[in-house]
Amino acid sequence: MHQHGIDVPSDWVLRWAPLVVRGPLLDVACGGGRHSRLFLERGIAVVAVDRESQSIPGARFVQADLEGGDWPFANERFSAIVVTNYLHRPLFPLLAASLEPDGILIYETFMSGNERYGKPSNPRFLLGAGELLDAFGTALGVLGFEQGRIAAPKAAVIQRLCAVRAPSR
Repeated sequence: MHQHGIDVPSDWVLRWAPLVVRGPLLDVACGGGRHSRLFLERGIAVVAVDRESQSIPGARFVQADLEGGDWPFANERFSAIVVTNYLHRPLFPLLAASLEPDGILIYETFMSGNERYGKPSNPRFLLGAGELLDAFGTALGVLGFEQGRIAAPKAAVIQRLCAVRAPSR
C-alpha cells in the first residue's frame, strides 16, 4: 500500500500528533510504518504491530494476528494509539482499555459509501455512520470527529476520531 501518497502521514494524524508528548505510542496495523516514523522523528517511543513482518528502525515491532490471535498488549498501557485504514471492531474495547490516563486515541478509517471509490468495499471493513463516536464516545472524551467524503490523498469516504482517556482521579 505505497500508492497515492500512502507513505506520508495522514493529515488527521498530523493534526492531532502535537497532543502526543510522550511514549509509548502504539501504531496498530502499522503497515510500512509511516506513522511510526512520524512519532519516532518527534522523539516518541513507538511500539508497532502488524500481521506482516516490518522493519521500522527505532520502533519495537510486534508481529501479531490481531484478528485471529490474542491481544498481544494485555499488560501494557500506551500514552497514545494510532489506527489508520484498519478496522477490526472486537479491538475497540481493548484499544480504549490500553490507553493510559490522559492517553490519546487517533483513529481514521473507511466508512460506508467508500465502496463507490474502490477498496475496501466489504461492509465488514466499513464503519457505519457515527460508529467511532458510538464505540469510543462513552469511554473516552472526544476531541475531534469527522466523517464523509475526502478527495485526497484519493477519493474515499472516511471517518476519523481523536479522543482522550480521562485522567485518573
